[in-house]
Amino acid sequence: MKTKLFLLLLAGMALTTSCNKFLEENPRSNLSLISYYENEGQAEATVNALYRRGSPLRYSTTGSYLGSTASINTILTGYFTNSYEGQERVTLFARELTRQQNANVISPTMNTIWDEAYEAINIANAGVKYIPQISMVNETKKNTLLAEAKFFRAYNYFYLVKTFGALPLYTLPNEKLTDPLYLERTDAAKIYELIEADLKSAVEILPAKKFADNGHRITKYVAAMLLADVYLQQGKFADAATNAKIVVNSPHKMTENIDFKENSAYNLLRKTDNLDEVIYAQEFDDLVANSGARTATAFNSTAVSVFSTYSIFERVFGPTKQFLNVYDKEDLRIQPNQFYHWSYTNPINGKKWTSQDAGIWYYVDEQALLTTGRGTKDWNFYRYAEALLTAAESIAKSTGVSAEAAGYLAQVKARANTAGKTVAQFTSELQGLSAENFVKECWKERLRELPLEYKMWDDIVRTRMFPVISTTEAGKVDFVPLIGAKNASGAVFKESDLLWPISPDEIQRNNKLTQNPGYQ
Repeated sequence: MKTKLFLLLLAGMALTTSCNKFLEENPRSNLSLISYYENEGQAEATVNALYRRGSPLRYSTTGSYLGSTASINTILTGYFTNSYEGQERVTLFARELTRQQNANVISPTMNTIWDEAYEAINIANAGVKYIPQISMVNETKKNTLLAEAKFFRAYNYFYLVKTFGALPLYTLPNEKLTDPLYLERTDAAKIYELIEADLKSAVEILPAKKFADNGHRITKYVAAMLLADVYLQQGKFADAATNAKIVVNSPHKMTENIDFKENSAYNLLRKTDNLDEVIYAQEFDDLVANSGARTATAFNSTAVSVFSTYSIFERVFGPTKQFLNVYDKEDLRIQPNQFYHWSYTNPINGKKWTSQDAGIWYYVDEQALLTTGRGTKDWNFYRYAEALLTAAESIAKSTGVSAEAAGYLAQVKARANTAGKTVAQFTSELQGLSAENFVKECWKERLRELPLEYKMWDDIVRTRMFPVISTTEAGKVDFVPLIGAKNASGAVFKESDLLWPISPDEIQRNNKLTQNPGYQ
């Protein structure tokens, strides 16, 4: 295992030094770790490698039969399903809340999450160790590369700690066979301390630019958004508000509706890269790194007779009818061809696809669907709308319902409203709510705005409240304590459902590890 990790580090780092674009990686494995960190080009190539490794890929890539790994968390709610769960049983066990009896069956998925995140952490640790030792003419660039390495170390640890809880904490790279490899689990609170420290440093150092204006490199606002998310997850609301407002007051802004059809904000977000709303995204193109089968997952299997670009169409992540009742009838996001769709006519051959179950229109790249079969639309990790929602909730929880907090939430609500209700009207109404009811409005809006970016389970775990969506009244949502509640498939949540199991394979390799409670 020691040799495996060392070779993974070398493979991850060994990129040609002239390679500055994240989509132009050219792996090479004949360099030693120490000799690799000798100049600026090598340091930059190493940091570039982190943009396409580890936890970001858990959200951004999709297979033909299994959605992005991060999407499986949402399936725990029972509000989204994978139509191929008979084969991809990790999604079946998630929906039925039976992972505890099936840890061995789902261990390949757990291995992938664990190994790839720790590979990225190892590369980042090497950057944190060696970049300060490299002589560079441009000290600002040196500090920026170091801050980017810290960002990605934090990002990967954040994903891991949310998934598994307490973790082995590595802050130095494993580069020699004599380095300590097998560590005990460190309490989640200590993991969060490192994450916070790394991100605070990144916020201070990284450039105050929009992501698109910074060559798709991490910015101050990306780091602040992640840090706000980290604080929100821990219930540190004042700190979450401070960092969310860094983003809210940045040059980023909401995408506006040009119309309520093809040029709505949601369609613009679906088909357009580099919008001001996008705080952080994964870059894709059709030659080096395309978005996989994401477009094909926006339909069900009957679409194979309508389109020739993908050999497999499968609804591996789709909403239930009950979940769609989270939207009221005046909400633009529930209208056809906004977030979801039920029919599509192929303009090339005239054939029509229809479905009783909603597909996810937000995932459709029409160039890929109709001609190339290779998606090029970037994947949005964080958007300005989420910064507004985080700021609104955090302010209300830390200092009470203010005009500022109400205004942030109102912006998200007003954009989705088709009845002409203004931001000012929403703000006035929201200011009259109690803090408890205002926060619930924030939770509801997160359910409506962010479900397709896999934020739902994080919100449920941090609040310890489960959203019960009415089956009869559109837009009605109640919240009940999570433990003991039934998910939308009728399974009852247990304390052990809050974390995934550590892979039995990893426990076998490292006898210092202990399994999460409740798992066999």
